[in-house]
Amino acid sequence: MKTFITYITLCLGLFTNTIVCSAQANNLPRIAIAGIATESSTFSPALTSRDEFRIRTGEAVLDTYPFMVPDSMVRERATWLPSLVAATSPGGAVTREAYESLVAETLDSLKKNGPYDGLYFDIHGAMSVVGLDDPEGDLLARIREVIGTETLVSTSMDLHGNVSWRLAKNTDLITCFRMAPHEDRYETKKRAIVNLLDRLENGKGKPLYKAWVPVPILLPGEKTSTRVEPAKSLYAKIPAIEQQQGVIDAAIWIGYAWADEPRNHAVVMVTGDDRAQVSASAEKLATDFWNVRSQFDFVAPVDSLTGSLNKALASKKHPFFISDSGDNPTAGGAGDVTWTLTKILERPEFKSKNGPSLIYASIPGPDLFKKATAANVGDQIEGHVGAKLDARFAPPLKLNGTIESVGENAVVIRVGSVRVIVSSDRNRKTNFSDLNLKPLKTDIIVVKMGYLVPDLYNMRKDWIMALTPGGVDQDLMSLDYFRINRPMFPFDNHQTQPNLEARLIPASDEFVPAPYGQ
Repeated sequence: MKTFITYITLCLGLFTNTIVCSAQANNLPRIAIAGIATESSTFSPALTSRDEFRIRTGEAVLDTYPFMVPDSMVRERATWLPSLVAATSPGGAVTREAYESLVAETLDSLKKNGPYDGLYFDIHGAMSVVGLDDPEGDLLARIREVIGTETLVSTSMDLHGNVSWRLAKNTDLITCFRMAPHEDRYETKKRAIVNLLDRLENGKGKPLYKAWVPVPILLPGEKTSTRVEPAKSLYAKIPAIEQQQGVIDAAIWIGYAWADEPRNHAVVMVTGDDRAQVSASAEKLATDFWNVRSQFDFVAPVDSLTGSLNKALASKKHPFFISDSGDNPTAGGAGDVTWTLTKILERPEFKSKNGPSLIYASIPGPDLFKKATAANVGDQIEGHVGAKLDARFAPPLKLNGTIESVGENAVVIRVGSVRVIVSSDRNRKTNFSDLNLKPLKTDIIVVKMGYLVPDLYNMRKDWIMALTPGGVDQDLMSLDYFRINRPMFPFDNHQTQPNLEARLIPASDEFVPAPYGQ
């Protein structure tokens, strides 16, 4: 009898637990995911079309986040309803047709799976669209028309993104990277999602206060890297602010320097439930940022291309890296400007195959790539590369050399002592090892980049940034800005201290007309 009672009790317990688990599962918050991410230079003639975007929907979206693997603590906390997340490498402005088609697809998907408790808005923040200011703000405003104003929205961004008043208004929780280079990319995305989950689970919902402080500074990422001062110490202040009672998150956006829109400038935001703490923290961060504005400098030594090559040739430290900074495709350059490579191949030091070894990484040349893949390693080959997108500084370059290796997305053509990596297109990435290159045994490596990404940074024995022309020219003073707000550092001398008081942004479900110009 006792055994029978125990059995009945056990069964009832299992039955009850099943009901509770089922109820808990049914009560999980319903969270959508959407976003369009890229970084666009309006000083580049290149345009970005829809077919350049990597478009993911449904479960494929979740697969892009390492912290969202099945059975993970984050994934199990909600019912996930990904809409569309599109991303592409930095480049020129997105065509209006591409943008509108991606927006329409996003909105259609969101309409099918609502209602939602939350939305994770996954963007970069520096996308430009032909004929449209503030596309991220526009996208979120249009998403709000579908999901409503009560849905809790959490946004994560690149610190080189731009936070307009409209974007700040329509989001509830917002954060950005704290490292440049962006080694905390997924840590930031996870923080945005966990903040969203926490506010839904604890019932607190939208933060009571969002403090927004526009800071009249516009600097390139190569002058604001968190590897060095003053950005290193400036961003180091954030964790202590975040730990304060009544504060959810604090963030500093450097902004994106190579687009000419009113929203392009630095911003500080702090969110939380304690008005005094949120406002004071935002103002303190903004003031600290402003006070060190004149201390920002390039993350590496800089020189002209001629000077950079002379230093590299004289150096005993190998590999000596040179950044071809003006056409950096990771910041919005076209990536196919041939000016630097043309100058290198004109140098007498590199005419002989026994000259100083140099790897040039890289230049797109789809026709030459195709031709090389149909030939054999060791064959002589010739063909044009580059300047299909940006021919302002130099025309397409004719290479005449030897095929040294062939990879899936690129080939190596040796001209004299220069090994040129020719890619199938500007968006294709490849590793030195994939092409049988030996960078550690190479004298000079020239990369189309600004500050070096971690693997290259750890590889270099010395490094200089060459100030070269292109769509992300480091000489901001030489660019034609007509629409950014003025005065703006470093373009203007501020006669008085700018207004760095915190603007409290209305909640996303509170109707307030946007200020003029926003």
